[in-house]
Amino acid sequence: MLPAGPRRAAPVGSFPATKNNGQQRRIEHTTKWSHPMAEVLLFHHAQGLTTGVRDFARALEAAGHVVHLPDLYDGNVFGTLDEGMVYARGVGFDVLLEKGRLEADGLPDALAYVGFSLGVMPAQLLAQTRPGATAAIFLHGCLPVAEFGDAWPDGVPVQIHGMDADEWFVDGGDLEAAEEILLSASDAELFLYPGSDHLFTDNSLPAFDADASALALERVLGLLGRV
Repeated sequence: MLPAGPRRAAPVGSFPATKNNGQQRRIEHTTKWSHPMAEVLLFHHAQGLTTGVRDFARALEAAGHVVHLPDLYDGNVFGTLDEGMVYARGVGFDVLLEKGRLEADGLPDALAYVGFSLGVMPAQLLAQTRPGATAAIFLHGCLPVAEFGDAWPDGVPVQIHGMDADEWFVDGGDLEAAEEILLSASDAELFLYPGSDHLFTDNSLPAFDADASALALERVLGLLGRV
């Protein structure tokens, strides 16, 4: 879940919402793309830049993408989500958001922004406010569009991934925000996977779900492959 804060209703458009249930299956092979790969700015979750986040980034690189992986925690990694959230609150969510925004300085305009849970904050900020975004991918979290603007930017495809019984995602307002984005964006997908684990794509954590993570990665690569 993203940090608690004012939840404003996102603008609602006329594009029909589409949900995709998360079937469990593994990637059988790496897809080969015939056009230039994406350049990605990826932000870690509240437990820090774990080996699992690094492995996810390596999987994107293995598919040919360029990945920038900043450490907003200055080397701090935490064993539990609660410990990580305590640290984040101590630093300040606004400070972490600004640190994430500054990570894009000096990088090309044409970036795909990927965020894991807490990392969705800077990823969504940049996707909505920095010109040139090629895609936005939010894992385990989402904020209302109105947090960073009046509407989802035209021409920026977005994917949102979460588990259907994850209390951080479902009960924290993130699912509702994701459904609002489906109505605001012209190219949006919400993928819900069966289960209650939060950081299910991080293979270094107990919450890791190999099948759901593999399917999420396949879908992420699918979007990156077409931008």
